[in-house]
Amino acid sequence: MAGSTTAERGERQQRSSGPPPPVRRFGQRHVRRIIVSAVALVFLGSGAFWLLYGSDLVRVERVSVSGTRVLTPAQVRGAAEVPLGEQLISVDTETIEARLAKTLPRIDTVDVVRSWPDGIALKVTERTPVLLVHKGGKFIEVDDEGVRFATVSRAPKGVPALELAISRTGSTAASLRRFGENRLVREAVRVAGALPASVAHATRSVKVRSYDDISLELTDGRTVDWGSSEKNAEKSRTLTALMKAEPGARHFDVGVPTAPASSGS
Repeated sequence: MAGSTTAERGERQQRSSGPPPPVRRFGQRHVRRIIVSAVALVFLGSGAFWLLYGSDLVRVERVSVSGTRVLTPAQVRGAAEVPLGEQLISVDTETIEARLAKTLPRIDTVDVVRSWPDGIALKVTERTPVLLVHKGGKFIEVDDEGVRFATVSRAPKGVPALELAISRTGSTAASLRRFGENRLVREAVRVAGALPASVAHATRSVKVRSYDDISLELTDGRTVDWGSSEKNAEKSRTLTALMKAEPGARHFDVGVPTAPASSGS
């Protein structure tokens, strides 16, 4: 029997394979989705821009103040000069922070925060006095960094006085020339900050004669020779132990903490 011809075999193959598959149009649909998404993003962006820069809904209407102790919220708001009615996004927070630091030295740090949708929050940390300098019937407050930040008419309770018994001639002059008055004040601040709590509360004054000659006078008349501000932690522990061991002593010397001394009764 004769086999099928080449033409017949081709015809059978074409019938068995069926019609060609339709051409998919995913490419066109994908392009349409991209266009629609892009248009939507443009509208959303325009709306957000208008909301932040053109809408009355996000303008500054209130200024809140927190963290004040001596200062009043009204003082902080007045010094901050926050532009009421301005778009919240346009408020220059760094300029406000710098203005507060310059105008109110009592402020140690301040965070100016946008409080959406219509507020500015001023979060204040005030300086805390650790020593007082008596001058002209008033008191200059000195913080734990040696910054003289405020002058008050009444001494805050529990803050010792700083006595600068420094002469520009004589034995203490060399220390003054070498370190300068500001450095000596900072050394006294370091000593005051290192005192045991029980001693700190009972300290009337911290006297500075030179870099390595700092002493304390307590409210009950007892005195302490501290020396320099070096080894403050060790001196603090030594003084605590010495006062417990010699409760009747009137004078303590912890200038050399490994060889402390006490005297008087």
